[in-house]
Amino acid sequence: MNRKSKARILIVDDEMLTREVFRRYLEDEYDVDTAESTNDALDKLSTNIYHIAMTDLVMPGQDGLYLLKAIKQKWPQIAVLVISGRATIEMAVEAMKQGAEDFIEKPVEDFELIKIVIDRILKVRWQTEEIRRLRTMLEKEFISKKIIGNSMAIQKIMEKVKKIAPLETTVLLTGETGVGKELFAELVYNNSLRKNNKFVVVNCGGLPETLLESMLFGHKRGSFTGAVRDKIGYFQEADGGTLFLDEITETSASFQIKLLRVLEKGTIRQVGGDKDIEVNVRIIAATNEDIEANVKKKKFREDLYYRLNVIHIHIPPLRERTEDIILLANSFVKEFAEKHNKKHINLSEPVKSILVTKEWKGNIRELRNAMEHAVALASHNKILPEDLPESVYDYATSNNGMFSGQIIHLPYAEAKETFERHYIIELLKKYGGDVSKAAAYSGIKRQNLYEKFKRYSIDPAEYRE
Repeated sequence: MNRKSKARILIVDDEMLTREVFRRYLEDEYDVDTAESTNDALDKLSTNIYHIAMTDLVMPGQDGLYLLKAIKQKWPQIAVLVISGRATIEMAVEAMKQGAEDFIEKPVEDFELIKIVIDRILKVRWQTEEIRRLRTMLEKEFISKKIIGNSMAIQKIMEKVKKIAPLETTVLLTGETGVGKELFAELVYNNSLRKNNKFVVVNCGGLPETLLESMLFGHKRGSFTGAVRDKIGYFQEADGGTLFLDEITETSASFQIKLLRVLEKGTIRQVGGDKDIEVNVRIIAATNEDIEANVKKKKFREDLYYRLNVIHIHIPPLRERTEDIILLANSFVKEFAEKHNKKHINLSEPVKSILVTKEWKGNIRELRNAMEHAVALASHNKILPEDLPESVYDYATSNNGMFSGQIIHLPYAEAKETFERHYIIELLKKYGGDVSKAAAYSGIKRQNLYEKFKRYSIDPAEYRE
């Protein structure tokens, strides 16, 4: 399905009037079909393609829970929306446990809520399908392991990597800390002719010149204190493969001369050695600094810069490709939900709003850490603002955050309560005091909402129209 085509929805209810009311209201935007029983629905599911099944829970014969389980077993790609007025709380809870996307009580007074829920489900499904489509497309052409992103910037980088990966040219990766330069270096390596040989990573930053030289070129026994035996360096270890030199601008001027000689001659000399050793290594270098500015300031050798900068790939910061933020966050949530054994957990809409507005100075690394923190603390099936790290939560409540200019800076505990109270009030205003709609949108269970009403002395009736 793509976003321009009509989604196909199957409405399952034993009451003909209910089926027709839903059909008339939804058929202007969706391709709607109906079924009067679970068996009727299973027959239609076997012969047609649907994106969403809306089902009552209490029906004669096999009930809606039976249908839900059958759909999740045979057609897991179909989202299930449960709508019922006669179901018990236990049945509703069981439906959510079995994988229902949402539960809405009958009678439905505001049909716009149905469309809101459907559109939200379809948006998530479309994003999932789009990620799957792009991954399938990329995997046919080249390995794209660990790279997530739909943005134009990432697609352009992918196209560039596809062209240059099979070549033997050196590559220079630039971008802020945390954008994933090592992942893109691996992407080049995995799609190169050298992929069956070693990929060796060296962080050049902060290492003394003598130690870095020994690590890269190797040393002979007795060449310095502590050199008790001969040792080969990373250049020899990566012979026939790829060597990734991260933070290349952190190296000294004298070391840069030695590295330039290696690139020009294809030979190294071990520390304390007396002969040259041939090596066949592809170099990928990376830096988070403005390397051209360093060249102008004489902090980095110009001739080495030109040797490394045969192919330049700049990886933009996360704030310049905001359309990738939710995709990345969802991926991290899935990863950490499995790690912490928390199934069926996802991002609430308020959290998504916070994520896409935050600046993310630490880029993907910061986002990943924030999602692990949120998954670990989450007590609902949706991640809420209060589950986020203090730095992210504080951003949401600051003048640059989600509620700009409405919440003053306070100690964290007070800021958290202020944010939560403000959010709940805004939520009730948005839905005219309707607690069911507020719960459906926010992902906070009705019972928990009422507890928060009591804590903050909030009366939903005050916001009813």
